Amino acid sequence: MLSIDLTGKRALVAGVADDGGFGFAIAKALAEAGATVCVGTWPPALGIFQTLLRRGKLDTALAGGGALEFEKIYPFDAEYDTFDDVPADVRESKRYKEHGDVSIDGCVARLKSDFGEAPCLDVVVHSLANGPEVGRDLLATSRRGYLGAVGASAYSHVSMVQRLGPMVRPGGSFLSLSYMASERVIPGYGGGMSSAKAALESDTRVLAFEAGRAWGHRVNCISAGPLASRAASAIGKGEAGDDGKKPQSFVEQMIDYCKANSPLPEAITARDVAATVAFLASPLGAGITGSVIYVDKGFHTMGKAIA
Repeated sequence: MLSIDLTGKRALVAGVADDGGFGFAIAKALAEAGATVCVGTWPPALGIFQTLLRRGKLDTALAGGGALEFEKIYPFDAEYDTFDDVPADVRESKRYKEHGDVSIDGCVARLKSDFGEAPCLDVVVHSLANGPEVGRDLLATSRRGYLGAVGASAYSHVSMVQRLGPMVRPGGSFLSLSYMASERVIPGYGGGMSSAKAALESDTRVLAFEAGRAWGHRVNCISAGPLASRAASAIGKGEAGDDGKKPQSFVEQMIDYCKANSPLPEAITARDVAATVAFLASPLGAGITGSVIYVDKGFHTMGKAIA
């Protein structure tokens, strides 16, 4: 039987803070394929995430039996490459101070402390995005907001491949998540986020070449359809209308629009994306690198709306 087998592999999924987004579903799929899973969590969300786990609020069964368990949970803020990059006021803030070095370098140091100096990873997933001005049109976006979106959502992936590449065993797999705003106009998805996603996809191709030649790693990206995650709910929040009813949010509108106009007229699930990640990370995907894979029920193929 041909199956996805990640037995004996270790994955790091950066960007897991709840069970409602792509990151958690990806971690679960990798675990179901046999991998042990470490996660990186944004420091301000780490305490709540750990509390929910401890109280069993996020308990989930794996296909084939057993429960999802994380080997390690690291405080992780990919906006910072090194501890020196973290501003003093952030370091000393209540949500960061107790965690020490939350930078990408800090994660590398923790991996070495926990697993030794030799390469210890096989799969690295970048499930991260942030745009401080995502609700603004591009014409209204400041330089700071634009560069913030690109830095947090695209350069963070470059930095992760730079720093984690030597920590990944030969033949490893790096994966990131994009959105079709990288290539089409999606009104409401602003603040430079469309530019960040375009950069992320372009970097995927260049990193695939460079990391492939340097370490034998593969680098791919998934362009996912819209998902009603907690993170996405912050995009384009609506105000109550005259009738008192709150209009649909940006992501709710996009889900309905894509569902109505896709070749497969249904909304994607986090599981759809997670299964694709597991496939690409496995030996079954050994011939795929430098690619952007669409997981959107075929919406990207359409040139005309039908509903």
